[in-house]
Formats: sequence, structure tokens, C-alpha cells
Amino acid sequence: MTRVLQARGIEKVFRNGEEETRVLKGVDLDLDRGELVALLGASGSGKSTLLSIIGLLLRQSAGALSISGEAVDGLSETRRARFRNERLGFVFQFHHLLPDFTAMENVAFPAAAPAGGISRQMRDRARGLLARVGLEDRIDYPATRLSGGQKQRVAIARALMNQPDLIIADEPTGNLDRDSADRVLDLMREVNREEGATFLICTHDEGVAARCTRRLMLSDGLLISNDVVGHEIRADLPHS
Repeated sequence: MTRVLQARGIEKVFRNGEEETRVLKGVDLDLDRGELVALLGASGSGKSTLLSIIGLLLRQSAGALSISGEAVDGLSETRRARFRNERLGFVFQFHHLLPDFTAMENVAFPAAAPAGGISRQMRDRARGLLARVGLEDRIDYPATRLSGGQKQRVAIARALMNQPDLIIADEPTGNLDRDSADRVLDLMREVNREEGATFLICTHDEGVAARCTRRLMLSDGLLISNDVVGHEIRADLPHS
């Protein structure tokens, strides 16, 4: 099985003058290709900080981080930004769609922004991804005309645009009603199972965690449990 993420001894200390707050205290974490993993923990446990470090939005104070076998700790800010755009996908609690763009333009954005425009190939891929998430009839709708659940499905399609090694989802169902949340989670499970996409999902919802393949618990800056939930929804991938 291909190792997508390897984190060793991840620590994070925030400093404010002489005051120090140690948020992460030595986290070790491995993710393999095709996993659907839930990260749980109370507010203040360090979940968001850990996700920000894994997503290359924040640098750790100590420890080592590799993504798909590439050590990312020493990358410059420019190379980190390029790596983040090309190799990682993000789904947030609030979809962060561009309101003046259509669904297709929002999905294509991760590829189009560095290229300076949307090519025919990008357009075709974005349309295909929207069809994949059940929005083929909303391709040319502006984001403002989509429901909350539809916007989150667009966000999932956008996260898949560059065929990332890892998709990081931060409370992706937290701003949705129960029915919409279930549909979004079902979609992530389908994408995981059928396309082998790797997900790390930060959530407070035990129901969401129960439907993942593995459940991690973070408490006071430490990973205190790492439990396999079930095998029936694990992506069916060939052995590497």
C-alpha cells in the first residue's frame, strides 16, 4: 500500500511575547492511499492546527512531514504553495466558492489560476467532475444559485480537480442539515471507494467518524487512539 502521509513527532508552539502555548506535543501519523480517516477531538485539542500543518498552511515547530514520499519541511513558501495546489485538495466547513463564478469555473479554479485561464481540457474535466457529484444540471449555474448541499458537492469536485494525493476535509458537514450532510458524506465515501481518493476528515460528529475506515482521536495535543472502524468501505485498490 502506498504511503500518502508520514508525520513524525509533530509539535507546534505558539508564542506571544514570553508566553508559549504548546498545542501539538509530538504527533505521529501515517495515512495510506485509499484510506478514509476521521480525526476527532474536543475544541482546543489541536485538530485544526494539525490539519493546517498537514495542509502546508502552517509550519510545525518540530518534527518531520512527508507527503507521497516527498519531504516538505524545507520547501520555500513559493514551492509549498505550488505543492499545496497541485498535490492537496481541501474541503472546508464553509465551501469558500467564488460567488461570481459558475459551478464549472469554481471546480476548474485550482488548475486555471496558475495557468492564467481555463483550457478546454480543464473545462472538460471540471464538467466531468460535476457530473460525478450529481450536478450535471448545475454546471453553468452561478455559485449564488446553489443550495448549501450543492455548494459542498462543488467543493468536493474542486478538491478533486488536480487529482490530489490527499484531500483534507475540515468539518465538511458541519454547516449542513442532516439530510444534506448525509448526502455529502455518502459522496465522499463513493469517491474514496471508486476512485481511491485518500481523505482525512476532521469532525466533531461521531456519526461521521463511524462511517470512515479509521478513527483517530486527538486530546491535548497528543494522538491517543487510532482505531480501525470497518473494512467494508475501504477503497478496493491493488497492492503496491
